[in-house]
Amino acid sequence: MAKEWTKDDVLKLASAYQGAAVLHAAADLDLFTRMSGEPFSADEAAAALDADPRGLRTLLDALVALGFLDKGDEGYHVPPGVVNTLSSKEPGNVLAMVRHQGSCLRRWAQLAKVVKTGRAAERVPSIRGADSDYAAFIEAMDNISGPLAGQVVASVPVGPFRHLLDVGGGSGSWTIAFLRANPSARATIFDLPQVMPQARDRMAAAGLADRVSLVAGDFCADALPRGADLAWVSAIVHQNSRADNRALFAKVFAALEPGGRILIRDFVMEESRTAPAAGAMFAINMLVGPHVGGTFTFRELREDLQSAGFRDVQVLRRDDTMHSIIAASKPG
Repeated sequence: MAKEWTKDDVLKLASAYQGAAVLHAAADLDLFTRMSGEPFSADEAAAALDADPRGLRTLLDALVALGFLDKGDEGYHVPPGVVNTLSSKEPGNVLAMVRHQGSCLRRWAQLAKVVKTGRAAERVPSIRGADSDYAAFIEAMDNISGPLAGQVVASVPVGPFRHLLDVGGGSGSWTIAFLRANPSARATIFDLPQVMPQARDRMAAAGLADRVSLVAGDFCADALPRGADLAWVSAIVHQNSRADNRALFAKVFAALEPGGRILIRDFVMEESRTAPAAGAMFAINMLVGPHVGGTFTFRELREDLQSAGFRDVQVLRRDDTMHSIIAASKPG
């Protein structure tokens, strides 16, 4: 049922981008990292950030109004809680995800044009450049998945496995969770070459480098490494069309040992495609992005897995976010 919207509700939603835009600008300037510590003036910040003094002063005052900065007789100051959350020097910060959301906002602003033309939004890099935007995207996935991965893995009956293949595994957040839950197992992370440095650093920091192989490649073009008995396909199927997913599942099927299993983490939509609500909104993210995908129902994913030869397709975990998990088996 549609919501009963008031004029105030509509206008509040229509202007909701403003605070986000202020936050994204500060994140792209790395303001919360570089200006943390002692109080500073607007001119000092402009010099440190190589920014226009008038523009930066206006941005700083807006950040004060939003509660991201303090302002007093000694100047501006980044509060400790903001430093902990948005400084790149602090463990557990979410700066990369804020920057990635800024990239998303630049695409979402083109939504009407995308719907009108059927063409993806123009990719507009941040002031940090396209390469830095991609690095932020990879790190952002850890911002979101890292704190929850252990809990999610523990919540599903994965059972014992010998060798995990983490397809498009990024910097390894989920590999870490699986290997910590299964101390005798090892893993292979398969992802693009530019992802490998972050994955290597994260495996070393987790003390798992000797249990993880890093294989660079493109799952859209290359065969997957063979020999695993468990494949993890996390937050990938939404990037693909159904035809792409069928091709990917066929590659996973070929790579798995007989009796091996595939686990898919993603949104699982109801047949109406309007719930869960987060999945319906995420489909917009795919629409404006450089991908051809969307969010899929269990029926669609089951059909696509079965087309590749998988059997016993079932939902192991149902969630209103991207943490639903579907499992299927390769016959032994």
